[in-house]
Amino acid sequence: MPESSSRKTKKSSAEKVKVEKTPKKPRTTSRVWVAPLMLGCWLLGLAWLVVFYVAGQDIPVMRDLNNWNLLIGMGLIATGFVVSTQWI
Repeated sequence: MPESSSRKTKKSSAEKVKVEKTPKKPRTTSRVWVAPLMLGCWLLGLAWLVVFYVAGQDIPVMRDLNNWNLLIGMGLIATGFVVSTQWI
């Protein structure tokens, strides 16, 4: 019994040899900039919050920002956590 042309094309595409790609080697070392940036964000965010609570009303810029200082400090700490995901 004759085969349809669509069955022939399916067989020919299945018979093609697949080219195997060489797998990437996993990175075993961390990027150099990750740890200093992570720790810097954490410490800067912590320092921002401490300064805001201790002397926030005496510093003109912090006085103008009012409670946005909390968002700035927590944002820096959160950025440190996001950067920490790049660390191996």
